Amino acid sequence: MTDGIIDEVRAIREQHAAGFGFDLDRIFADLQARQSKHAAEGWTVIPAPASPPPETDLALQRTRFAHR
Repeated sequence: MTDGIIDEVRAIREQHAAGFGFDLDRIFADLQARQSKHAAEGWTVIPAPASPPPETDLALQRTRFAHR
C-alpha cells in the first residue's frame, strides 16, 4: 500500500536527516532549536509526557474485532 502523503513526509524526513549527515545528535539539536524558535514566536509547545500512558486491557482489544 502506498500513500502519497506518507511518501512525501518520509522524503522530507530523509532530506532533513541527510542535511545533517544522518547524525542524530545534530538532528536533535536542530529540532530543539526549531522548537525554541517557534516558542519565541508565540507557538504553543506541548511538552512530552513524563511517562508512557498506562497499558490498557490488551485482551479486550484483541477481542474487539473478533468474528462473531
